[in-house]
Amino acid sequence: MQTHVDVAIVGAGSAGLSALRQVRKFTDNYLLIDPGPLGTTCARVGCMPSKALIHIANAYHRRRTFAETGISGAEHLRCNIPAVLRHVRTLRDHFTTGMIEATRELAGERLVEERAVLVGPKRVRVGNRIVDADRIILAPGARPLIPREWQIFSEHILTSSTIFEQDVLPERIAVIGLGAIGLELGQALSRLGIQMTGFNRVREIGGLSDPDITAAASEIVAGEFIMHNGAAAKIKATDNGVEVQAGTATATVDKILVATGVRPNLDELGMETLGVELDEHGMPPVDPHTSQIGDLPVYLAGDANGYAPVLHEALDEGFIAGRHSFGADGASAGYCRRPPLRIVFSDPQCAVVGQSFAALRDTRIVIGHVDFRQQARAMIEGRNAGVLRLYAEASSGRILGVEMVVPEAEHLAHLLAACIQANMTVHNALQLPFYHPTLEEGLRTALRDAVKQLMEGPNPDGFHLCESCPESALQ
Repeated sequence: MQTHVDVAIVGAGSAGLSALRQVRKFTDNYLLIDPGPLGTTCARVGCMPSKALIHIANAYHRRRTFAETGISGAEHLRCNIPAVLRHVRTLRDHFTTGMIEATRELAGERLVEERAVLVGPKRVRVGNRIVDADRIILAPGARPLIPREWQIFSEHILTSSTIFEQDVLPERIAVIGLGAIGLELGQALSRLGIQMTGFNRVREIGGLSDPDITAAASEIVAGEFIMHNGAAAKIKATDNGVEVQAGTATATVDKILVATGVRPNLDELGMETLGVELDEHGMPPVDPHTSQIGDLPVYLAGDANGYAPVLHEALDEGFIAGRHSFGADGASAGYCRRPPLRIVFSDPQCAVVGQSFAALRDTRIVIGHVDFRQQARAMIEGRNAGVLRLYAEASSGRILGVEMVVPEAEHLAHLLAACIQANMTVHNALQLPFYHPTLEEGLRTALRDAVKQLMEGPNPDGFHLCESCPESALQ
């Protein structure tokens, strides 16, 4: 049995659904193909259940500050981890059910719940039939990466895809990999009372690259659970669980949470039939501005392309792939991308906005610095910890990027992303209102610090929100 469609979309996650919303504007002759289970990675095993767990962990952790603020009885509070996990799953199921319903409503009878395999740049095998497609959009997602040599320890291993399915959790867990997922879950589990030990191959944690920010984040997290950074981990089974060894450090635990990254779901997709060169990871050449693979009518969007595995980027890539595949107005030259934005929901939160410190090593910049240990609002709330560093172009004062580990970094990160997208300078940003007392005032401190270092004077050429803004006089 053979079918012809204008577009075959492989994968019904965030990127695939975003692509479908665009494709439907051009044709109703499409297929959305996914073997299931339906529901996006974010809703099922990612953003939503993890943030539910983190919220509970942070609420329980606050009991440690009650006595100093005049609230007594905190010592009687207890954490019932099985009940916590049931609550997380209840919320997870709510969000997942909503996404499943949205998927079925959007795709209708054009949804095919079977596995798809490429058999060429314009052909897909779906179950026992061949589908000819003028365009193919691949959005198969990614899965947690477990090193091959560790797979024999599967009974001891947890990942972000399995941890929320546990009815109970053991007393001792090692988290290997302290990027966003490992840092978030490691700290949350520690706050719930589990004995956590962290191992990280590199010194930097949470996706940070600025040494000052890394040092501040490491000092804060090390106050909650033991970390061993800078050496690759090895594991072996013992009579008392499983032993993790990295450099001179060892820890014996009951389970290991592996958070060493993700693997794109390309290995069984038939990528070799496209006729393009694949790299050592099986990845084809992909244009980030169009999502197109080489010059083929095939597009790779979302977590599977390795560009930036976060939800808003997946939505953008699906949008780009859907429109570019039909040559929509403005799509032929590709779309510019939004400023990079990465947030880690640790406490305090980590964030990298725009260009990182590492990306700017060869650029002449000034750095605006603020230490939140003395930030007024943070002190009032008992959250006065962390550092923010803002990078501005030395010749113009244009804001290029920021790294931070500060309370409520998610809000500061969005404000700074808007400034970067608008090509604002530190002088422009200082003309924005900063209400008192707020955490955002810490950003103003960093902006003022950067302005003092600029050689071009307090008011360089460029657009101004207000020519007579009081901040200009205060500079």
